Amino acid sequence: MPTIALVDDDRNILTSVSIALEAEGFRINTYTDGASALEGLKLNPPDLAIFDIKMPRMDGMELLRRLRQKSDMPVIFLTSKDEEIDELFGLKMGADDFIRKPFSQRLLVERVKAILRRVGAKDLPAAPRAEDAKALERGHLKMDPERHTCTWKGEQVVLTVTEFLILQSLAQRPGVVKSRNSLMDAAYDDEVYVDDRTIDSHIKRLRKKFKMVDDDFEMIETLYGVGYRFKEG
Repeated sequence: MPTIALVDDDRNILTSVSIALEAEGFRINTYTDGASALEGLKLNPPDLAIFDIKMPRMDGMELLRRLRQKSDMPVIFLTSKDEEIDELFGLKMGADDFIRKPFSQRLLVERVKAILRRVGAKDLPAAPRAEDAKALERGHLKMDPERHTCTWKGEQVVLTVTEFLILQSLAQRPGVVKSRNSLMDAAYDDEVYVDDRTIDSHIKRLRKKFKMVDDDFEMIETLYGVGYRFKEG
């Protein structure tokens, strides 16, 4: 049974979301601020975490920043309509998804299930396409979807679920240009809408992570007005 960590200073949201997720069979750990959540996430790592952005003691952005120093745990943000800048910043730091308040409990449950299926969480039906389940090697790049591992020149590169799926889509066909819409389809379920800037933010973060391992990494190419491709050879 997957465990979900829910972090929000609004006790009404904690209660209502907990009830909705528990009804689907999830275990729930709740926290009312970022500081206590950070300690709890270290002691009892969940399969997925849901963070509110504006919280006392430590906001959701700072919580994600600290979490990403040592963990690639999937994270969904709950955000208000007027927090577009925060959303883009959060994606750059490695958030997997955003849900805007007020939100449908059903939508949140489906997003949680979709992300957990991508990481192959225990007790959830995993139905990856055959090509997605195979280990992938492209020169110095090695990706193992079943283990959710990625290495470049033998060095591990820690990717979020969404980053992994975008890179996998590009690397499956080197030299072939993938439009932003195509990359959205690879990384998000049909019912999830994201705009072009979301994909661009993920690509920037991918490049940054690989350059931390290899400063000469230039394998993800931009074709302005068209999309992205993984360089051949």
